[in-house]
Amino acid sequence: MSSRRSPAGRPVTIRRAVAGDAKRLTRLVRGSGAYAGKYAAAVAGYRVGPDYIEAHRTFVAVAADEDGGRVLGFYSLVLAPPELDLLFVADEAQGRGIGRLLVAHMQSEARAAGLDRVKVVSHVPAEGFYHRAGAVRTGTVPANPPAVPWDRPEFEFRVPPE
Repeated sequence: MSSRRSPAGRPVTIRRAVAGDAKRLTRLVRGSGAYAGKYAAAVAGYRVGPDYIEAHRTFVAVAADEDGGRVLGFYSLVLAPPELDLLFVADEAQGRGIGRLLVAHMQSEARAAGLDRVKVVSHVPAEGFYHRAGAVRTGTVPANPPAVPWDRPEFEFRVPPE
């Protein structure tokens, strides 16, 4: 577990997700404003289950100064093949540097696991975020209807050695 301050100066703790976080993470995904409108179907039935949390390196950012540790965001790093599978920041926490903290934490975890790069298949509205966070565009993943009826940008985070 690591405590940091968001660029907005608020204390944030990043800790390993546990099975008991599953429902909160699922609500965060399904309630994401980035998936409103035409994108809503992509997350309508999505579930982050305890089995998923146990199988992957899933970490949550929580507000360290509030009772109950409100979840501000989370990510999931898959090691083989290396991919940032999920990264979500709660709508009300966006613009506070939480996403950047999660990316930095993910890169540290990837480095510790011996990875030198991590792929990301981005949600279209998140493309700008990944670019600003230092990911390099590597291509486009074609639509896969009916689950994902639109092309998605593909990025890569390069993980330099310490």
